[in-house]
Amino acid sequence: MDTEVRIDRVLPATIGQVYDAWTRADLLTRWYCPNPAWELKVSADVRVGGDYVVEMGPHVVRGTYLEVEPPYRLAFSWKWDGTDDEPTRVDVELSEAEGGTRMLLTHTGFATAEDAANHLMGWEPEIGRLAGLLTAHHPDPTPDRG
Repeated sequence: MDTEVRIDRVLPATIGQVYDAWTRADLLTRWYCPNPAWELKVSADVRVGGDYVVEMGPHVVRGTYLEVEPPYRLAFSWKWDGTDDEPTRVDVELSEAEGGTRMLLTHTGFATAEDAANHLMGWEPEIGRLAGLLTAHHPDPTPDRG
């Protein structure tokens, strides 16, 4: 098993809309937690060297933006409060694709394959919630003529 998470998806929105969903706190609070029952608070200073804090119910993750290249790329450190783990790194690369925007998320730097697997179990439902948000706010412009 690998010690990194890699998720490659085409999301149903423009590259700008996907980038906004990753960088605007008001949008992040609508999808950036695997458990929709938890209260979610996000603060994000999206610039190189800027910090972010995400409170997901009882869990808090924080980090610093390492790369900010709108609307194509974000990279940031990731560290859970209350652990001695070294920070990990999240890279989000966006590119235009048929049907929307291709998003490649890579989360690296885990000490063990188990840590990576646990984070994948968190990222998967979050990315599903992101896709749902984008679909709800940016429906297919072609009406159903059935």
